[in-house]
Amino acid sequence: MTSSTDHTASPWSVFLIFLRLGLTAFGGPVAHLGYFRDEFVTRRRWLSERSYADLVALCQFLPGPASSQVGIALGLSRAGYGGALAAWLGFTLPSALLLILFALGLAQHSSVIPTGVLHGLKVVAVAVVAQAVWGMARNLCTDTPRITLMLIAACVALLQTSAWGQVGIIGAAAVAGLLWLSTAPPAAHDALSITLSRRAGALWLALFLLLLAGLPLLAELTPGQGLARVDAFYRSGALVFGGGHVVLPLLQAEVVPTEWVSNDVFLAGYGAAQAMPGPLFTFAAFLGAAMQQPPNGWLGGLLCLLAIFAPSFLLVVGALPFWETLRRSPRTQAALAGVNAAVVGLLLAALYQPVWTNAIFSARDFSLALIALVALMVWKLPPWLVVLGSGGLGGLLSLILG
Repeated sequence: MTSSTDHTASPWSVFLIFLRLGLTAFGGPVAHLGYFRDEFVTRRRWLSERSYADLVALCQFLPGPASSQVGIALGLSRAGYGGALAAWLGFTLPSALLLILFALGLAQHSSVIPTGVLHGLKVVAVAVVAQAVWGMARNLCTDTPRITLMLIAACVALLQTSAWGQVGIIGAAAVAGLLWLSTAPPAAHDALSITLSRRAGALWLALFLLLLAGLPLLAELTPGQGLARVDAFYRSGALVFGGGHVVLPLLQAEVVPTEWVSNDVFLAGYGAAQAMPGPLFTFAAFLGAAMQQPPNGWLGGLLCLLAIFAPSFLLVVGALPFWETLRRSPRTQAALAGVNAAVVGLLLAALYQPVWTNAIFSARDFSLALIALVALMVWKLPPWLVVLGSGGLGGLLSLILG
């Protein structure tokens, strides 16, 4: 792994880095990957552009929240299991705690964040994602075949919006890369500092499958709501591709028909979750805290939060030992080159839908997005400052212009 500093760090230092991201990373999973790229590839040089793209490709293959899984892997590479936990805690706790407080009735949904500020945060996500797409395309789509793969992936992703469609795009791109692309010799490979053995990886993957199969049985055999909720949230985290927006219908099907949470409360919490930094999967903390029967409150929120993220931990630490060996192979490198081009295409598609379509409705919105993009790419302002400035400017313009 290419780095300007030592390859190791303390879990506490990893926690502080990800805590800052957890407090400022608005805009959803695609935007989070942009923040991570700026922080760990460009600024800290923890890993190269190529290694980062490979890591993103792996997490796109795995079910669960891709941005959180990339964070877990980065923490693991710097400080072992403690670093993985620290990265997840730092990135996840701010929004989870705020959503639990909201669920406990300490704030009204309409007053969490003024509408103009929330819209400004959606607009700045356009700039963050555009910067990420431009930077990754410049490094990963360097010739006609790669640019063509990127274009095909973007068009197919816009026409086929299902999560399984995205997985199919990545799989097809891997085959196309294997057949069509030439790559640099394996010596150019930048390895992540992952010291896990294949045996450890196999054990973590076995635990993932055991819980996936065993929790429904235990929930059937055990009275009370605790295990039933762990099972519901674990399955939701284990079987969803595409991030927080895709998990919404799965969670709604789990918690509303069972009357754990009313549909009105569900929709109010989902709206509040959109206003939070960090991963959208922290919506599980709101649902757990808002449950109508125990376990609820703080205990319910933390229980559901841990349950929905547990598959991400198990899959990342289980897959990484095998991933590192596979991507040393020239054939795997060619397949990954195709996957990397497709990932850029998926990001490009996401830049339009949902990021652009949910944020840009007027010339005023487009102007604010342009200012944010120039602030990031030309003025080189830190992303957190651009995010706060865009939110503030969005609120100000809403007050002045209505």
